[in-house]
Amino acid sequence: MSESKIGVLVMSYGTPESLDQVEAYYTHIRRGNPPSPEQLKELTDRYDAIVGGFFPLRQHTNDQVANLQKKLNDQFPDRSFVCYQGLKHAAPFIEDGIDQMAADGITQAVGIVLAPHYSTMSVGSYIKRAKEQAAKHDLNIQFVESYHLQPELLTALVERVETALQKFQVDKSNVKVLFSAHSLPARILEMNDPYPQQLMETSEAIAARTGLANWQFSWQSAGQTGVPWLGPDILEDIERLVKEEGEKHLLICPIGFVSDHLEVLYDIDIECKQLAEELGAQLERTASLNSDPRYMQCLAEAIYEQLEG
Repeated sequence: MSESKIGVLVMSYGTPESLDQVEAYYTHIRRGNPPSPEQLKELTDRYDAIVGGFFPLRQHTNDQVANLQKKLNDQFPDRSFVCYQGLKHAAPFIEDGIDQMAADGITQAVGIVLAPHYSTMSVGSYIKRAKEQAAKHDLNIQFVESYHLQPELLTALVERVETALQKFQVDKSNVKVLFSAHSLPARILEMNDPYPQQLMETSEAIAARTGLANWQFSWQSAGQTGVPWLGPDILEDIERLVKEEGEKHLLICPIGFVSDHLEVLYDIDIECKQLAEELGAQLERTASLNSDPRYMQCLAEAIYEQLEG
């Protein structure tokens, strides 16, 4: 492969490709400790509830990587880009992506994570692994750390909020919008981690562009690890908003997630929706970005800007 080609390591969390891979996947997440039979059943039941035996989750990442490669080469014909996958908890792992670049003769690369907001515990951990593996091959690799205010990203999210608001038969001022993202252990607050601030900046930017006054940020999908996680949880927020504040129309915009994964299709579409129905409230969700052309443009521009310095 020509040395002029630029490798792009597209990193994400990873997901099992089928129900029979759930145990191995969660064993990797738990650093080699298999889930108990009870935990495994709960996890498998969640996947079964959203996919019914067919697994679309991994396909979203495959599509994003393929579409990003096309977008980069169409948009910036002065360069030649080849995209590689690197997953945190499933094959091809981050290290596999780096190894494949080296095997293909790539000498210059950029890494980007399919998550717009930086945290040392999320995006930072991906970058650390990629850097360590790249050093073994003397691969020159730079990284896009965050792109939470990238104009194309905000435009795509604003469009989704405006579209979803049309599902309500009330004025938008009567719809409570909850911007959400994956919770992380609360100790990140002591580390002056930028994650909460970046999420708030994205939320504020979308609210300003859509003229929203009735909104808040909510944490979701906290892990069960025995240490405090950032909260309160979105389920607690929904209960409080309906019971104590009288909100009857709720819209969730999961800005921390770019694909239809378990945290969206189960935690929001099943758990949150079920709770809202029990409380007599209407709850809707904005569509995920997945391979939206604007999101592909956002990633392509962030990568090119990183290359150009």
